[in-house]
Amino acid sequence: MQTAYFIGVDGGGTQCRTRLTNQNGDILAACTGGPANIWSQFDSAMKRVCQLLDETLHAAGFGPREARQTHVVLGLAGGNISRVRVQAQSWPQAYASWQVFSDVEIACPGAHHGQPGAVLITGTGSQGAVWDGQAFRCVGGWGMSLSDQGSGAWLGQQALRLALKAHENLVEHTPLTRALMANFDNEPETLLAWSVQATPAQWGQFAPQIFQAAREQDNHGVALLACCAQEVSALIRNLSQNGRYPVAMLGGLALPIHPWLSAEIQAMLVPAGGDALSGALRLARLCA
Repeated sequence: MQTAYFIGVDGGGTQCRTRLTNQNGDILAACTGGPANIWSQFDSAMKRVCQLLDETLHAAGFGPREARQTHVVLGLAGGNISRVRVQAQSWPQAYASWQVFSDVEIACPGAHHGQPGAVLITGTGSQGAVWDGQAFRCVGGWGMSLSDQGSGAWLGQQALRLALKAHENLVEHTPLTRALMANFDNEPETLLAWSVQATPAQWGQFAPQIFQAAREQDNHGVALLACCAQEVSALIRNLSQNGRYPVAMLGGLALPIHPWLSAEIQAMLVPAGGDALSGALRLARLCA
């Protein structure tokens, strides 16, 4: 019987990570590289992933023969877009098997040790997925113009909209809205010019300031986080399916927003049992 090897790729966030194991689950090599978003930069992302796979095999002392015995699962940012997923699935390669998922999908079997369950990633953006043991169902992940509710970028955008309204005396000013407008020299035109070019990460940079204001009982800070918690709660309810699936929350906002969730919603949550790479490796075994 031919020896099999498995590589998991986690291409979510600002880095792409790989992990190579043998049939016993022993880690033989692991590498880290730059981001791999196949929606925004397909060709460069796929070239970066393939280079990282080559580096991973080389780190384990493997060559072309071992590559043909290796089953690869890619969990890539942008993999929820069917058109680019099909393109990535068709990318020329010489592995035993090659399967493409989104980064949030591979997190599901990782978080729940391969058992059915859901994850909600709330960081700069937001997206959730449910794994029923055979297939995935995803929610969100369509970018901050259309989606990403309850995320850091969404929260920052809501806060700056509120700060602009306060500047124009449409709502009351609080220390939070004054501080936010001060970032733009209290000039709406400066804020406007910034907003046209701002990335989701730049919108999200204001999230810590909003949490701090809420801790200080700033009225707008409290209201913003209450609204954020409502959005997150709606996603959790959808993913949980009335308690059918446990939900693990991941991402930079997962811990800070937790106290703002109701006891009912908190009861639907469980700690993540493993990371996205472990989920990719579980899927690689299933696909073998």
